[in-house]
Order: sequence, then C-alpha cells, then structure tokens
Amino acid sequence: MSVTLADVENIARLAKLSFSKEEMITFTGQFNQILQYMEKLNELDTENVEPTFHVLDSGNPLRDDVQQTWLTPEQALANAPKAKNGFFSVPKMIG
Repeated sequence: MSVTLADVENIARLAKLSFSKEEMITFTGQFNQILQYMEKLNELDTENVEPTFHVLDSGNPLRDDVQQTWLTPEQALANAPKAKNGFFSVPKMIG
C-alpha cells in the first residue's frame, strides 16, 4: 500500500489544513516511509504472542472511591476576594 499525492491532499482537506505543493510532496514521501516500516512489522511472527492492550501490567492506577467530608460552600468561599449568591465572582471575560 502506498500513499499518493491525491491522498495527502484529501487528508489535508479533511483536516482543514493548507500546504504548499512542495510540502505535500514531502508529506507523501514521509507517509510512504511510515507505511514501509509498518510492513516490516507485519513480517514478525506473532503466532504465540498474547494480545494486550498495554505493554505494562500496571493494574488500576485510580484510587478507591471513598466518601469523604468536603468543604462547605461557606468554607470554600471564606477566602474568596469576591463572592455573590454563594458562588465565586470573577471579572467578565467575554464582551
């Protein structure tokens, strides 16, 4: 499988990117080099290799979901420079 200049132009159009003709030619070559490398990986014997979704067996990196007591709204707003109706009040950013 190889990528043509038309393929690169289509990818750029879908991504809403514009490139010069020279850049398109460069990208075409780069895409084809990547595909050649992928073809080399297809030559590997993976008959006795178990499928995996991650290379490291790290387990669950998330903490247990434990119910805790958090700040009350009054405590959260205690040091706020400005509060209004129980919420933080900040300057308007959009005109």
